[in-house]
Amino acid sequence: MTELARPTAKASVVEAGPTNQARPVPDIVTELPGPRAREHIAIDERYVTPSLPRAYKIVPVRGDGVVIEDIDGNRFLDFAAGIAVNSTGHAHPDVVAAITEQAASLLHCASSDYYLPVYAEVARELDRIAPIDTPTRTFLCNSGAEAVEAAMKLARHHTGRQNLVAFLGAFHGRTYGAMTLTGSKAKYHAHYSPLLPGVYHVPYGNAGLDELEQRVFRRLMPASEFAAVFVEPIQGEGGYVVPEPDFLPRLRDLCDRHGILLVDDEIQSGMGRTGRWWAIQHWDVQPDIVLAAKGIASGLPLGAMVARSELMTWPAGAHGSTFGGNPVSCAAALATIRLIEGVFMANAAERGAQLLDGMRPLVRRHERIVRDVRGLGLMIGVEFDSAATADAVQEACFQRGLLVLTAGENVVRMSPALSLTREEATIGLDLFGQAVAAVDREVQAAD
Repeated sequence: MTELARPTAKASVVEAGPTNQARPVPDIVTELPGPRAREHIAIDERYVTPSLPRAYKIVPVRGDGVVIEDIDGNRFLDFAAGIAVNSTGHAHPDVVAAITEQAASLLHCASSDYYLPVYAEVARELDRIAPIDTPTRTFLCNSGAEAVEAAMKLARHHTGRQNLVAFLGAFHGRTYGAMTLTGSKAKYHAHYSPLLPGVYHVPYGNAGLDELEQRVFRRLMPASEFAAVFVEPIQGEGGYVVPEPDFLPRLRDLCDRHGILLVDDEIQSGMGRTGRWWAIQHWDVQPDIVLAAKGIASGLPLGAMVARSELMTWPAGAHGSTFGGNPVSCAAALATIRLIEGVFMANAAERGAQLLDGMRPLVRRHERIVRDVRGLGLMIGVEFDSAATADAVQEACFQRGLLVLTAGENVVRMSPALSLTREEATIGLDLFGQAVAAVDREVQAAD
């Protein structure tokens, strides 16, 4: 496979130091955070909500492919991609061109009121690539959480049932219904009770299916009262957890036996990230509803709920969105789909295999702190012995110019853009290995 071309850097209205494609990546030219970053952070801490957790003290102002430049001119290799959002890389020229062309003709027309052409084009493309072999229809919204909320409403409306199942470790969003389904961290629920009634959580994997059948359906609520099961085929926030090979087929069978809808949350794992359009396709399972967001529009806000056509029994006015299916976001989505299908999905499989092969030796080399390396495509998690160790590795990566993010209790996740090149993957492996080794030495010294 030929290496992927990089777009040239683009001018910015923000003064952030020179942009020079000849510079190496990473290239750290100040202490971290730098002086201008510290100045901005002080302003941020005065005016911005304290609810935003922030992984590390970086002030990004420019992106190009898998490179982020901060306000002091430091250049970082980005293996986080905005939490798997920048699927085609930062500022891919095809996406920028599609956005520019659409913005020059129509910025907004409410899709609830008008037949917006580009909305239907996106829906037709999603029907073509959906992991469902029967006709589908699509509702577009602004985020993953909104897609989850739409699926909750449709499932209850269509089935006439009230109850829902989700899995421990799941992250489905922060709006009220999506937050109730979320089971990854107790802090997401703290101080917001009462949550949405009728939501049951079971362990992720086969143990959870056993619990559903033997405890929930027998002792707590009959299966005939459940509208849908929400599942991430690979858990994201829960720690990039890949389930047992028979889990999703068993879940499909359970739903079929009890007339329960299977909702496939592909908000983080979809859009080619695992080397296929949808992670669920690795198990040859078809859902009733599939949810997309994050990487669907290369960084612009867009979410989608794609459902079997026969499930779309709600009438006009039953659900809608003022901004959902915004024409600029839809134009970005069409360009994104073309790029992923053309080269990036296959590249995700190749670069993912390269990263996994390169990181698996860490389990043996640093057995004191590394517990597991797992994932599919460019959705990779490295599990450590503790949350403190995972946090230390994340910070050590940052100081070396590599951006990664923690997930779950003690996992560092990598979700770089699908445009990642072989050379960039090699550099990332070296930097990550350096960070792990440094933390291992610190742990050993402390003992």
